[in-house]
Amino acid sequence: MNVRIFFALAGLAVLSACNQATGQKDRGKLVLKTTEDSVAYGIGTDVGIRLRGQLVGADLKDSLNMDILSRGIRDGLDSIVPDQKVMMAMQMYQMEMQKKYLAKQQVEAEKTLRENEAWLAENGKRPGVITTASGLQYEVLQMGTGAKPGATDQVTVQYRGTLVNGQEFDSSYKKGQPATFRLNEVVAGWTEGLQLMPVGSKFKFYIPSNLGWGAQGAGDGIPPNSTVLFDVELLDIVPAVK
Repeated sequence: MNVRIFFALAGLAVLSACNQATGQKDRGKLVLKTTEDSVAYGIGTDVGIRLRGQLVGADLKDSLNMDILSRGIRDGLDSIVPDQKVMMAMQMYQMEMQKKYLAKQQVEAEKTLRENEAWLAENGKRPGVITTASGLQYEVLQMGTGAKPGATDQVTVQYRGTLVNGQEFDSSYKKGQPATFRLNEVVAGWTEGLQLMPVGSKFKFYIPSNLGWGAQGAGDGIPPNSTVLFDVELLDIVPAVK
């Protein structure tokens, strides 16, 4: 065995054993006679901890028979292939869980949409906030004196993006360099809003979901139907080639 892998696994055994110390059921004392025993137990507990996290995340921790689950793991290690009945049950269960997950996501997305629409309605009443015909809201923090970009121009900007609760999901400042892109390659709220900005300006955009990432959202940072806020500074324009 590779020495580094061996000692890494040995360390894993110690960490896993520590993780299991709290709340462990009384299964009797386990005697680990050799280093290989410790490695085997460490790997097993690590697999169990990871599996438990997945089961909890899927709301399955308390609905599955843990003895049968453990037997299935052992059979899998022994390369015992489950029969067709078990495979069909698995497929049907996965489909059902997927339906429940999608239904839950839909409920959450509809709730987000209602809350964010109400938030925008109140935000639009604040002094200095301008609402365009499309529903984009913006606030001028600093008005520049340069040119304004066209819909297909390339721009260079600094920005910080947050949700309505203040949670930040992206920032060019934290990346250490401004972002450069064409206005016809971003969400509609950016395309519209940046055309209002002379170079040197700093605006704050309040972008409703239909002008942003919509019902799809964007990864873990932007949930479906989210209103997104951007502090944007327009640094430069590279006009589109005619």
